Amino acid sequence: MSNYDLQMGLDRRRFIKIGGLSTLALTLGSAGIPANMFTGNVHAAANEDIKLQFKPDGKFKIVQFNDTQDDENIDRRTIELMEKVLDTEKPDFVVLNGDNITGGCDTPLEMKQAINNVAQPMEQRGIKWAITYGNHDEDSTPKSGLNEEDMLEIYMSYKYNLNKPSVKAITGTGNMNLLIKNSKGTDAAFNLWLLDSGRYAPNTIAGQDFEGYPTWDWLRFNQVSWYNETSKNLEKQWGHKVPSLVFIHIPLWEHRYMWFASVDSRTDENHANAVNKHNIVGERNEEECPGPINSGMFSAMLERGDVKGVFCGHDHVNTYMGNYYGILLGYAGNTGFGTYGLPGADRNRLRGARVFNLDENTADVLVETHMVFAKDYGIDLTANDQSISPDPIDESKKKEKVVK
Repeated sequence: MSNYDLQMGLDRRRFIKIGGLSTLALTLGSAGIPANMFTGNVHAAANEDIKLQFKPDGKFKIVQFNDTQDDENIDRRTIELMEKVLDTEKPDFVVLNGDNITGGCDTPLEMKQAINNVAQPMEQRGIKWAITYGNHDEDSTPKSGLNEEDMLEIYMSYKYNLNKPSVKAITGTGNMNLLIKNSKGTDAAFNLWLLDSGRYAPNTIAGQDFEGYPTWDWLRFNQVSWYNETSKNLEKQWGHKVPSLVFIHIPLWEHRYMWFASVDSRTDENHANAVNKHNIVGERNEEECPGPINSGMFSAMLERGDVKGVFCGHDHVNTYMGNYYGILLGYAGNTGFGTYGLPGADRNRLRGARVFNLDENTADVLVETHMVFAKDYGIDLTANDQSISPDPIDESKKKEKVVK
């Protein structure tokens, strides 16, 4: 949920599913200061269990789904959209980039069913995939008793999931990198950074609260330091900087700056200048919702020079992308039909996914990226609730971990 929830209110289905605002209040009230929030000493170990490789023609395709954000009784159109995107695009890898599930799961079984809903489109097609976490993934934790580490174990139990146990000594759950080998299998051609951008800001720091500031979380310095050190180690190991993409749920402050090419002045004229300056395409229908503190991640990426783009979700009705000083900053929009969208009859107009096309034979490897939308596939966009009962979970199909 971003500021748009507060502006538009919770729809009836979400209010019932999360038990009113009590669960949300409990979640917000439980936030505290992580003990290692300001530490930067990390052991930067790269993920060497490489299972991704460019095809013989040198191509590789990624699909990003964001904010599927539902419980075990998922809106059927979310699954339909995922399946049609996968069948049309035939990606080599899928990232579920945060807010994969939300409140409403009262038991561990319901939590597993909610996860299973969004896992099956890839599992049934044998497509490799991984997740990051958003601010809503633990909404059901007070009732189900399963936190993000528990959920990570569930995600990792699927045959085609490529998540790894959390990197030790840094903030967040499931931080990792995934290398993609070239078509010959002889070199690291590309890298994916999957980072946990957190949930909500702590109640206080140094006795000061965050009233008047954004209440979302931000990447901690130890995560930025881990990226920096791991990036250096990869360059040393492979003899070159490995071009990469970063996937985080909550946007950076630089996403917010880019739309107007300005920090303080935010006019139509500023945006017109930004479109030309940063080659912006797509829609912005709500204000960006980063955390109250700039993590310094963008500065670290500029220094390293390996990241080609940073893509987020969180703000459901933003789909734009631009080139901010050599690094693409963008949104993937919102996949889940059970969440807030645009006002009124337009509610579901921007439900979709982002596609990334890579080619190892080009200098930056990332060739292009674009959005695809539910309306492109003839999916019903009626602004109503079409939730369905969950399918039984077939444990026999969980992974024997023979992923190549």
